[in-house]
Amino acid sequence: MDILAHTLWAAAGAAVVHRRRALARGTVATALVLAAVPDVVHLVPIVAWWAFGDGTFAAVRGYALAAPGQEPWLPPLIQLLSHHLHCVMHSAPIATAVTALLWAVRRAFWLPLLGWWSHIVIDVFTHSADYYAVPVLYPFTERGFDGIAWTTPWFMVANYAALAAVGVWLLAGRRRRHGP
Repeated sequence: MDILAHTLWAAAGAAVVHRRRALARGTVATALVLAAVPDVVHLVPIVAWWAFGDGTFAAVRGYALAAPGQEPWLPPLIQLLSHHLHCVMHSAPIATAVTALLWAVRRAFWLPLLGWWSHIVIDVFTHSADYYAVPVLYPFTERGFDGIAWTTPWFMVANYAALAAVGVWLLAGRRRRHGP
């Protein structure tokens, strides 16, 4: 799924939770950032190559917008780092380890992690074998589930229509509780 949709779904989830339990703005903001971060972190080595090496902005842009098999050439180390950062950020075992570690330190679940978890769960089903299947069980395997490619036009329309419907539902519920 695209970064904007990930963030909007996380915002909708936060709005639903906020109806039951007050959420601090910082908690919501952190959850929204964590919903977007998995699709950004893997660009760090490529941006660093551009900023500190002989990479180009065109390569960064080309990589960020590439369809499978159309990625620009990258130095092998940069490609390897980028690939593994993508795998790490989309891995349920790694997210589980981070969640458990934070739970042990905080003695409670850290709510913003739901942003990251929502990203992983959504991506498992919205990436196909032909369009960057999500390595949800990395580092045990890099294979991914063959879902629906989020770039499929009918799916993008359905996704944003569902987001709009949820937005209308949330606004209508807010007006009923708080008046016009």
